[in-house]
Amino acid sequence: MQSAQESADRNAWVLAGLRIAVGALFLIFGEYKVFGTQFTLGGGFQSWINRFLAGGTYPLMAPVLRGFILPHGTPIAFLVAYGELAIGLGLVLGVLVRAASLFGLLFMLALLFSSDYPGPQAAFWQYFGAALDHLALAFCFAAFLFGDADRVCSLRGSILRARSARH
Repeated sequence: MQSAQESADRNAWVLAGLRIAVGALFLIFGEYKVFGTQFTLGGGFQSWINRFLAGGTYPLMAPVLRGFILPHGTPIAFLVAYGELAIGLGLVLGVLVRAASLFGLLFMLALLFSSDYPGPQAAFWQYFGAALDHLALAFCFAAFLFGDADRVCSLRGSILRARSARH
């Protein structure tokens, strides 16, 4: 039978693996936006916002997307690009994991309400079905935010262990 400590250690490693995998995805998402110009300066971001507006934005988000996001599209595109890169770096390296997770969770919720509206006639369960891609990552970010996702395989964990070994 497995001890509670062994189970906790295994869970810490699994959570760290998931944290690093999600972080790697965000590094990929962020790097092509930061090191290329199509998303930030070439209208790529605005194209996505217009697709969201045409294809199913929650009614509460449509005026925000039209009235604030699109008129400030270029600076917000840079914010999104560098934000994704920062979230990815934080998760992969295990630095500021809770902050990165909070911003990741907020970002996923913003994307969910901007793009996954199934329509007013949809059954309640269809709202969740339409949002699965964003909900899965939102739940990961919530787990990292409220869990101990940086206990192992992280710079923060390494620094804390080194400090405690010296004292």
